[in-house]
Amino acid sequence: METKTMTQAMDMHATDYCDRYGCNTFSGDTMLRFLEPEVYESLQETMKKGKPLDPAIANSVAHAMMEWAIENGCTHYTHWFQPLTGATAEKHDGFLEPKGTGAIAEFKGDMLIRGEPDASSFPSGGIRDTWEARGYTAWDATSPAFILPNEEGGTLCIPTAFISWTGEALDKKTPLLRSIDAINEQAMRLLKFFGTDEGVTRVETTLGSEQEYFLVDEAFVAERQDLLLCGRTLIGAMPPKGHQLDDHYFGKIPERVLAFMDDAERQLYELGIPVKTRHNEVAPGQYEIAPTFENANVATDHQMLLMQVLKSTAAAHGFACLMHEKPFAGVNGSGKHNNWSVATDTGVNLLNPGSEPQTHWQFLTFLCAVIRAVDLHADLLRASIASAANDHRLGANEAPPAIISIYLGQMLSDILEQIESDEPRSAKDGGTLDLGAVTMPLVSRHSGDRNRTSPFAFTGNKFEFRAVGSTSSVAWPNTILNTIIAESLDYIATALETELAGSSSGEQKETAVRALLKDIVKTHKRVVFDGDNYSAEWHAEAERRGLPNLRTAADALPAFGSDCASDLFDRYNVLTARELHAREEVLLEQYCTIVGIETRTLLSMLSTQVLPAALRYQYELAAQVKASQDVSVNCQRTAARLNDLSSLTEAMQESIETLQAADAMEHESALSHSAYVRDSIIPAMTIAREVSDQLELMIPDDIWPLPSYTEMLFVR
Repeated sequence: METKTMTQAMDMHATDYCDRYGCNTFSGDTMLRFLEPEVYESLQETMKKGKPLDPAIANSVAHAMMEWAIENGCTHYTHWFQPLTGATAEKHDGFLEPKGTGAIAEFKGDMLIRGEPDASSFPSGGIRDTWEARGYTAWDATSPAFILPNEEGGTLCIPTAFISWTGEALDKKTPLLRSIDAINEQAMRLLKFFGTDEGVTRVETTLGSEQEYFLVDEAFVAERQDLLLCGRTLIGAMPPKGHQLDDHYFGKIPERVLAFMDDAERQLYELGIPVKTRHNEVAPGQYEIAPTFENANVATDHQMLLMQVLKSTAAAHGFACLMHEKPFAGVNGSGKHNNWSVATDTGVNLLNPGSEPQTHWQFLTFLCAVIRAVDLHADLLRASIASAANDHRLGANEAPPAIISIYLGQMLSDILEQIESDEPRSAKDGGTLDLGAVTMPLVSRHSGDRNRTSPFAFTGNKFEFRAVGSTSSVAWPNTILNTIIAESLDYIATALETELAGSSSGEQKETAVRALLKDIVKTHKRVVFDGDNYSAEWHAEAERRGLPNLRTAADALPAFGSDCASDLFDRYNVLTARELHAREEVLLEQYCTIVGIETRTLLSMLSTQVLPAALRYQYELAAQVKASQDVSVNCQRTAARLNDLSSLTEAMQESIETLQAADAMEHESALSHSAYVRDSIIPAMTIAREVSDQLELMIPDDIWPLPSYTEMLFVR
């Protein structure tokens, strides 16, 4: 009876989740209920097939959205957008409009299509001066509107692009949408060449972004300026136990954490975000959540919402959700694995090898386009994930190095060798695994292994860009990825169309494709590496191959300032030279500003907490030594400890003075400032931290003023 009751409860729980999935989004059945059939069909043409939006339906859609929102307790709406801050932005307006002595609820088409937030205080990279305040938000009909509930009801959120009065993109959505169009245009040319375009109206990039994060009790965070202001610990000695035993990874999820996850997933389901997987990650206190695939634009919006929901839900459960790439030095960091593919609107994944990949020429063409793109534009791909935060993670034991390379696996690497040598043979098969126990089934094995050390790995029917940082919006790296691959698709399509002008023979097509792919493999195979990317041998080999190793954000970000980058983005209508330059400036300024905030936070903690604690303990030790010596008690080791402490205290004061002087330096440009940050400020912060961490290991717990790593990572 008890088992039946439990099963019934589980069924009710699952049914409730299914019934409420997407209930806070204006999509599916909700749209059908509130829109006239012809309006619904017209909007679907835009949402599903990328057709231009018909302005004539705007009033009907706006009124329907308002009715739905009010029915769900909303009093306000907002144009929800993604400025260059890396966060989201919203300005709430009420539905109520005063009319005579009363008021009515009103939301018209022009209010849906265009908003006008102040653009003067957002990063613009020089596109807008402070006094030039006018900016516009424009409705993105391809991403569903949604409701963010609150205690009083909720707010209707309308995904939008954000542009200046002069028309330049001031956000991350606009160039992403343009890059998706670029992929579509060039991919459709290849589908037409291969004769597989029948019924296909559009090619979309698809995306699934895994999200890693830490949970720390909010009481600890409240006691640490670094976590409050910077999202990471600037000082902190390693605990005796970290993740050496690998006992946290995929282990039992703590009950309090599981309650948080259930709560967050319920909200995400209601927002139509298809989260699928949750588990403990490598480090104590670290977790992961992963969705299934969606089109890249919607997936990007959902990624921003996911981070917002995780943070707000954590607070409701007494946690702080830390998204930083490296909140704890020496402990596994967090990434956002960017699973990217490309597919037709008829559901065909163009990166699916099929059963005979060695003769699947369309697949091999798209594969080689990716290889060529990553090799030619590795510097841009590296720059797309460059940040002060990600610098702490790339190259550590849990993240790929800053060298961009591609992992293909045994089967595909063998096929590339076949293409280059003109020696066709059957593709390698993974076969099956016999576990050796008669009761166990045979386990089918993939044709290739997985490589967690590779920054850009093929994983069956997609590429996993593992180097994306956990705090990042995925819009920017996917904009770069889409653009460089669109350029390679264009190169291939143009070459094939030129070679076979006026000819449609299947044999001639295959011959032309073989020859072109052979040339691409020979030229760009240097970027393919299936080994251990962590090894010193690979770093030396990569240098011999001529692959760039842009170790820091300060090294990587100037790639956006090259003429090559400017020409590329302008050619595919993704970013003008002015828009691209603005992003380079914004990213460099953010790098310098973030490190500047960390520097001043560190100075505050060292000056007001660490140094006073060290001096207090030094005073106590000195008193003990004197008292012992006064009565002729041997205190040689205590005196030695006092000398060690005194030396560290002096070193601490010296490091504070060095940091203060470094922080006071002025710079002519963001570029020169970033180089100074890399070469002077960050090394000075590292030295100060080393001294502080040594002091933490000496000073008694009752004097040390900060929660320790042991407390923050293990107390649940």
